[in-house]
Amino acid sequence: MESGHVSARLLEVRLLLDAYGVEDEKARARLEELAKGSNKRGWWLEHAAHLRADYLDHIALEDDATYIREWQLAVFPGLLQTPTYAEAVITAGPDYVDPDRVAQLMKVRQARQAKIDPGGTSYAVILWEPVIRHPLVNSEVHREQLSSILEVGKRQNVTLQVLPFTAGVLAGATPAFSSFSFDSDPTVEAVTMENLRGTSVLEDPRDLTAYANGFDLLRSAALAPDESARLIRRVLRSSEEEQGDL
Repeated sequence: MESGHVSARLLEVRLLLDAYGVEDEKARARLEELAKGSNKRGWWLEHAAHLRADYLDHIALEDDATYIREWQLAVFPGLLQTPTYAEAVITAGPDYVDPDRVAQLMKVRQARQAKIDPGGTSYAVILWEPVIRHPLVNSEVHREQLSSILEVGKRQNVTLQVLPFTAGVLAGATPAFSSFSFDSDPTVEAVTMENLRGTSVLEDPRDLTAYANGFDLLRSAALAPDESARLIRRVLRSSEEEQGDL
């Protein structure tokens, strides 16, 4: 069980909880529920041959999470990307991706987005203003992406905020990251960070505290969700007017 080669059965989990003196009913119920589903294969495992091990780790954390918080200062995050935007980002990135893998990666990215469907996991995302204003892809794809996030931002389980240019050094000094919680308590229990060749997972308590505090600072400095939506609509309208003048 400890090595992950076999899963723990419900009876075994209950015996272990008794042996370790775990009496908290919420904690017991959560662990028992996990045991009930421990034999289920994650949907992403059918794509495992096409994905890096570290990306699989990220997806597994994401899929188990009850709270997801994300900060992005360069691109729209995968949970929000439209198919055309995802394809543009995947194919234009600095790390070469074999054309045969592009469709597979797009399929995985779309499957991940079911996690934040209406009524799903609580998702809070903060985007730096340049992500909204400065297209990294062609203007048509960017406008489609802006329209999409406006719709996603209306979901009850999604909170979308824009960090304005005026936040200054706070944005530039905070690298992009995702954080995850796995209980009814939103305490951060894991953080992932992407780099050019993979994804790093942070679990040291000092790291988790730093990134939880960092997200709180970003959220405090960001525009409120309604104000963020108004900014996005203004940028979208301006882009549409520019296109009409061409």
